[in-house]
Amino acid sequence: MTKAPKHKWAFAARFRRHAFGWRSQPAILRVNEAVAEIKAAARHDQMLAAEGALLLLEKLSPALEQVDSSSGAIGSAVNNAIKTLVPIIAQAPADEATRSGWLDRLWTAVEEDAIPYIEILPEYWGELCRIQALASRWADELACPVRITWSQDRKTGGGYFKGTAACLSALYTAGRHQEILSLLDLAPYKFWHYRQWGVKALVAMGKQAEALCYAEESRGINEPVSAIAAVCEQILLDSGMADEAYQRYAVEANQKTTYLATFRAIAKKYPHKKARVILADLVANSPGNEGKWFAAAKSAGLYSEAIELANRTAADPKTLIRAARDMKNREPRFAVEAGITALRWLSEGYGYDTTDYDVYEAVRYTMEAARAAGCEHEATRRIQELLTNSLTLRRMASLILGFEQGAVR
Repeated sequence: MTKAPKHKWAFAARFRRHAFGWRSQPAILRVNEAVAEIKAAARHDQMLAAEGALLLLEKLSPALEQVDSSSGAIGSAVNNAIKTLVPIIAQAPADEATRSGWLDRLWTAVEEDAIPYIEILPEYWGELCRIQALASRWADELACPVRITWSQDRKTGGGYFKGTAACLSALYTAGRHQEILSLLDLAPYKFWHYRQWGVKALVAMGKQAEALCYAEESRGINEPVSAIAAVCEQILLDSGMADEAYQRYAVEANQKTTYLATFRAIAKKYPHKKARVILADLVANSPGNEGKWFAAAKSAGLYSEAIELANRTAADPKTLIRAARDMKNREPRFAVEAGITALRWLSEGYGYDTTDYDVYEAVRYTMEAARAAGCEHEATRRIQELLTNSLTLRRMASLILGFEQGAVR
């Protein structure tokens, strides 16, 4: 019988040891290409894709050892790759013997991960085991080193074992929830990275109230406040206690990279809450940053609140100018106020990398909105009053106003 030819992965030759030198961008590109190749294979052959995922995970760390990771970009790319590859391996229809061999290969890669790049892989160990009996065997194998690391005579020495997260994850998949809690009791410190498994175990045991307390007790100076709050929030939401979840954790658990994204995340999660209430709570929780909630208020159609917030503390002039441009026909009165507020903050020196063209746009869109709203003379007067304290704005805006009205003032 002729043996089927072995599949040749395009990425394999590119991930030689030290293949990328110190540059991170070529490495990031190759990681993304490799993941795309494996995902394409998964569409028609899950087992083949799983083998490809294993091969890439084995090759990642040796290939990336010399890459400059100071920006964090390559680390993020690898973490995203792991999050994509783990389900491919976990969902492959492999028998227990095959999966056991896969796990042995992955564990070797984890142990040889010197930098490390694949250090988050053990967190998914239970998912990778998939089979409860296999997870239980791995838990038994890893539990002993964890106990030794956390033993009384090592508590002051700061022992570390790469397999701690893998052990907790395997115990969880094996359904040995009480053992997770017993093991965590040995830990010399409260570390959310590990204690989150205790919360999951308590929830799985139907002890939501205890899980909430356990999570709250995990708070500390260096612990991820937002992550802990998000878990607590989800426990309450799953328990049908949406109002309490909102009151206690909504703001803390849904912090995003922008104020607008934070508002939208909370509004999406709590559809029964009025946008005005959510906005007011967010503003109250960030004193001194009221102006930064302008875009959130605008997106919710709270135009008067948006202008009021933008005038309380500094708002980004460019955001205000864009609002004036976008709303000059739909909500001309709002656009006028947004444009004038933009000029106010520009005249006071606020804004990043602003130019005369920003002044031009602010005046232009304000006047266009003013004509649509029938308040052109009032808008002109207010703009001229603003410009008395800024020679630069006065020069630029006076020319624009003169052009708009047919006479230079």
